[in-house]
Amino acid sequence: MTPDRFFSLMLLLGSRDAVTTQELASALGVSLRTITRDLNWLRDAGLPVTAQRGRLGGVTMPPGSGLDLTRLTPGERDHLSLTGLDEKQRAELNASVESQRALSKIAATQSRRGHELLPLTDVVHVDSRPWLQARASGTTPASLIGPVRRGRQLQIEYDSPRESCPRDLVVDPYGLLAKAGIWYLVADCARVPRMYRLQRITTWKEGDQPRRIRENQSLATVAAALIDQWEHDHAIEISATIEQTQIERAQRIFGQRLVRDDHEESPTGHKVTIRFLRLEDVRALLPFGSAITVHGPTEARTHLRDLATNLAHHYAPSPTS
Repeated sequence: MTPDRFFSLMLLLGSRDAVTTQELASALGVSLRTITRDLNWLRDAGLPVTAQRGRLGGVTMPPGSGLDLTRLTPGERDHLSLTGLDEKQRAELNASVESQRALSKIAATQSRRGHELLPLTDVVHVDSRPWLQARASGTTPASLIGPVRRGRQLQIEYDSPRESCPRDLVVDPYGLLAKAGIWYLVADCARVPRMYRLQRITTWKEGDQPRRIRENQSLATVAAALIDQWEHDHAIEISATIEQTQIERAQRIFGQRLVRDDHEESPTGHKVTIRFLRLEDVRALLPFGSAITVHGPTEARTHLRDLATNLAHHYAPSPTS
């Protein structure tokens, strides 16, 4: 659940005696399945959310049992939208102190109400950075957040790996995106949406003109579309058969990247599709040996064969005299 949807859901539940899941889904613009999952999340977090079936039923939360946002300053409420970031990322935005102050006020209010559960912020720590990430260089999020919040155009010099030299660009920013431990500037360039990696922005200057973004678009919608497009452009889908004894192990390792074809099951194996971002990533199939048979595409089979051949040569016995 996103921070924005979390607080919107809490306000809806706190302002009505009872509300149906359909009304919640319509108000928040999500599916009934998503609302059900969100309500279960609130219950798991210790909030007294109840649901009753029937014409006079609905979802309810006793008055005073939700989060008390009235004690927060406008700045603290604003910074609660950053709760999805880890401590390092909040610090990169110079927002760590303000966010922590807001969360501390909420935790103090909850403890005074006699809840036996410890605050989630005390028992859950989020670090979204990849392992062994190199120290980032270039433009910092904290330096850009001011002009982005002022809604100004930016003149940037961007050192793209696809270009022989940095390019000067004028962009209309939607905002900053933290994705897999990396910061991006999401902006329109000549009305075309783009993601610019901050460490590749060598210099920048705040423009005199206000930003001109496309109508009915926001940072969330543009970022989601760019991410979907990037993953589609970079994805390679592997068709394979996995032996019965290895299917659960494969599902644990590949997660949502693996999709089973329930119509193509047999006592000996399962037909699956596995999605990788790059052809090189198919090396993750090597530990399964012959328990996974890749049917296509041809370049994936060829790459696996070359990897296995090189590995066999590497560990071949040394010739004896």
